[in-house]
Amino acid sequence: MSTDTAPQITPRATSEDIVLTATDLVAGYLPGVNILNGCNVYVAKGELVGIIGPNGAGKSTLLKAIFGQVNVRSGQILLNGDDITGLKADKLVARGVGFVPQTNNVFPSLTIEENLQMGVYLKPKMFPERLAFVSELFPELKKRLGQRAGSLSGGERQMVAMSRALMTDPSVLLLDEPSAGLSPVRQDETFINVAQINRAGVSVMIVEQNARRALQICDRGYVLDQGKDAYSGTGRSLMNDPKVIELYLGTLATDHTATSSTPGVGG
Repeated sequence: MSTDTAPQITPRATSEDIVLTATDLVAGYLPGVNILNGCNVYVAKGELVGIIGPNGAGKSTLLKAIFGQVNVRSGQILLNGDDITGLKADKLVARGVGFVPQTNNVFPSLTIEENLQMGVYLKPKMFPERLAFVSELFPELKKRLGQRAGSLSGGERQMVAMSRALMTDPSVLLLDEPSAGLSPVRQDETFINVAQINRAGVSVMIVEQNARRALQICDRGYVLDQGKDAYSGTGRSLMNDPKVIELYLGTLATDHTATSSTPGVGG
């Protein structure tokens, strides 16, 4: 299942079905130091795609490169067939890319409602319609709109952060380790929420250190290693692949245990 060339579209997905494609991405933070080294991934309409891999593999860097926060040195990113390579975050949001970073993803001094309003600051007339959408997904949010985000638990903050990103009605939602630093119960709630968002018709790409749990809910997954897509397949096939289990899943379980109590640590 090695993927050394451009992302191979599965028989079920045609080019018209593809929402997001990243081809041969080379990117990094410092001059001359690449974190991504020819990475290839894609997300089809309605898919939930997981990105797993050891610490330092480039998982979070991939999302940040797509979202214009890391310099892309070569390669191409397409959104619904349009080239978005190198566009800045505000332009990407306007074009339909939602992004939830791992940390600092809510405004703690603002209420839940004010956080959601920030999600549609470019198109405030969308607020009632999108509030109805996220309230249907997360009914408890509507009951607590006046509560300050800073008073919420970690799992509840993640729910608000994902809801704010959904306010723009994105074509694809990028989630960077949403379960990081949460208790096991809150982690389960977060994965349930992600699956629920996807069932509502939202295409999702999720980076996760909790590899097994992520693969359980994903349609497809990619294993990143040293900045490249080393393996790809359905979530179930990756979970059961002897090579993936031998090389990654055992190590990833150890990595997850080490990082789950250390928010902000990831690949």
